[in-house]
Parts: sequence; C-alpha cells; structure tokens
Amino acid sequence: MHKKWHIPRRTFLRGLGTAMALPLLEAMSPVTQLIAASADPKKSFPKRMAFVYVPNGVNMVDWTPTKVGADFDFPYILEPLKPFQKDLLVLSGLAHDKARPHGDGAGDHARASATFLTGCQARKTQGVDIKVGISVDQLAAQKIGNETRFSSLELGCEGNRQAGNCDSGYSCAYQANISWKAESTPMPPEIDPRLVFERLFANNDSGEISEKSIRRKRYQKSILDFVREDAKQLQSNLGYTDRRKLDEYLTAVREVEQRIEKAERFATALPDAKRPSGIPSGIDGFEKHMRLMYDLQALAFQTDTTRISTLMIAFDGSNRSYKNIDISEGHHELSHHADEELKKKKIAKINHFHSTQFAYFLEKLKSIPEGEGTLLDHCMIVYGSGIGDGNAHNHDNLPVLFAGGGGGTIQGGRHIRFKKETPMSNLYLSMLERMGIAVDRVGDSTGRLRELS
Repeated sequence: MHKKWHIPRRTFLRGLGTAMALPLLEAMSPVTQLIAASADPKKSFPKRMAFVYVPNGVNMVDWTPTKVGADFDFPYILEPLKPFQKDLLVLSGLAHDKARPHGDGAGDHARASATFLTGCQARKTQGVDIKVGISVDQLAAQKIGNETRFSSLELGCEGNRQAGNCDSGYSCAYQANISWKAESTPMPPEIDPRLVFERLFANNDSGEISEKSIRRKRYQKSILDFVREDAKQLQSNLGYTDRRKLDEYLTAVREVEQRIEKAERFATALPDAKRPSGIPSGIDGFEKHMRLMYDLQALAFQTDTTRISTLMIAFDGSNRSYKNIDISEGHHELSHHADEELKKKKIAKINHFHSTQFAYFLEKLKSIPEGEGTLLDHCMIVYGSGIGDGNAHNHDNLPVLFAGGGGGTIQGGRHIRFKKETPMSNLYLSMLERMGIAVDRVGDSTGRLRELS
C-alpha cells in the first residue's frame, strides 16, 4: 500500500514564468480530512458558479418544453442537451423588469446584457457616466474571491467597443459586458484564448512571463516543459489514482495549448486577415473559439484557480453570420423575423448550434471526477439570454437553463414554470445562498427560489 503523504491544496507545479495549479488530489490533506468527516463526500468540495450569455433571444417555440416536471420533452433547440437531463433544469417564467425601457425608449439590447447579471436599470447615456449595478458574479467574488488565485474569470468570444454609442443612445459598455465590479466599473471579457491560457498558468512576474514566452517561441516548447521536473518529483510521491488524475490533467492542458497554437498558425497564415493572435479563424473558427473558452473554464474550475466565471458567446445585438451551419444572414437581422417561418427556422438553427457547444461544456465538466461525483456535480451554471423573443424584444419568460448539482443542493432533471414576472435575480440570490454568501438582495430580487431543491 502506498505510504500516506499529504500536500497542501494550494500546491503549484512551478517553472520559469509558470505556476500551474493542480486538480484536487487524494493526497491533499484538507480534502482527505473533509471527505473522512462527511457522510456525503460531494459536499466536501468547493462549489463553482458560471454564467453563459447568448445574444438576441431565441425562437421560444423551439425552446420551451410542453411538459412541466421531471418527464419533460426536449424541443429542437434543447435536443443536444438531452444526455444531461438529470443535470439540467429548464426555468420558464423568469423576467428582468429592469431591462425594460421604463421611459428610456429604445435600447433593449444594451439593457438586456447590462441587466442580465445585475438586475438593475442601466442609466441611458453614451458618455462616461455609465451606471448599472454590481453583478452577481462580482458579489460572489467580493466574498470568496480571496480563496482562489483569481477572484473571477471573464471570457468572451466576440469583441465590441467599450465606449461610444452602440444602441439608441446607450454606451457600448452596456452591450460589451455582463460582469460589473461596481455600478460604473465593468469587467471586460477577454476574447483571446492565448491570453487566458497565459493568465491561468503564468507567474505574476512580468519579467519571467516575457522571458518564458520568448524561450517557448524560440524552442517551440510546451508550457509543460517548464514544470516537467516539478511534476516528476510530485508523481513519485503520489498513489496510483492521483498519478492517473495528474496525468489526465496535464494531457488536457497540453491539448488546449496545442489547439491554441494551431489557431495562431492558421491566423498568421492569412496575410490579409488582421486577427488577434490565438483566436481561431476559418469557417468553423467560431465553434473552435467557443470550445477553447469552455475548456479554459473547465481547467480553471478543475484546478480551483477560480470558482466564478462568465462567458459572453457574443454581445447582444450581434449580427454575426453562421456560415458554418449554412446561414449567411446576420443573427440580429434574422432575430427581427416579423413572424416569417423561414427566418424563425434559421434563428432556431443558430440557437441549436449554441446549445450544442454548451452541451460540449457540460460533457467536459461531467468527465472530470471529483470525489465520488464529478466536477459538474459541484457547479451551478446559468445559460441564457436577457431577451426572450428577438422580434418582440421582451424581457419576460426568458430562455434560461440551469446546469449542475450545486454540491448536492439542486434537484435536477426538471422543467420548472415559475409564476409570471418572477425576478431572475431571485435565482441569483438562491445561488449565492448555496455558495455560503449571505446577502439580502441582488438587484430587484424579492426572495429565493425554493423550487430548486
């Protein structure tokens, strides 16, 4: 039997300019003690929360299950998520009242994204005097962010201006951000996978980061080359299960790294394309980009580098075309479908494409063991939009999914229909409670959603 040997939870594999956090191992004594002391090992692991934003609403007919309860059906848009039925809640009836005009006129796309995680009304301005509210992810980061290397992680797959007029007199900052550290301080998402990767796995010393990047490019080395000796020494002291888990983790890191490197090579090979380094290009580039960002989120959660993340698939009002699924028209243009069946079918096809990528994220989380369960068991993930139907620009009966077990506190596998005008902020209040964070209100919340348990 392998000797008992414990290492601190905050152990890193270190090398020149590199600090790689580790996944949870049996040899990490605090975890071992927690599991031994708990009748339910799933409750011994930290909970993580993530928010995924999709723009321009959805085609609600192809989204909403006809049945309520455990035996719900999967309409076309949700079909890719059927394998995760037991891990999923479809939440109907939630609303964001503060995304409505309330006398401010047009600008539903700006208000949709600005209100999505804040539950607050955005001040209508295209100047520097922006104001909305603190988002739920940053409320959590303020309370538990000091327990991890990074308080939170803000990601995106499409860039947008952070200032100027973008939607009927609203600052671009409202459309470009869903995470807000303070009422007037957005947390802009990082869209370059390479920069996210470097942030997660590099030391904070700028000199070391620079030297490491130069050496890696010169010798075409992997980031793993710089921590190889440290990893070998660690593995020699680990039991069989931990050695296998560490090997799987290092393999996953290298796979992400290789995909980023490939994206960089293809991007720089196009002489007329001015693309940020590391962002995949080509007809299927957007799909690859999304999956890279999902993989990076999974790695950050697996290593407990952060417990809070947000991902904007695209900014609200985005007119991106989806030629990879044979849709040449812009997304925003199609969302104003005027009840034309062909346009609605194309919108549903875009929505289906987005949910397929989300299913990829859930599969990734579910494939990572943690205790007697999986990483997904210890996550709470909200997926949705701040607009219901893109043509109506309504902010009630929003398309919202909730995935993950919340550390055993969520009863999944149901379609729940809430009372009309139930604030979506009530969901966030319920999530914070499960994170052990006591707050009285989030935005316009009126209470907690007891139906989740």
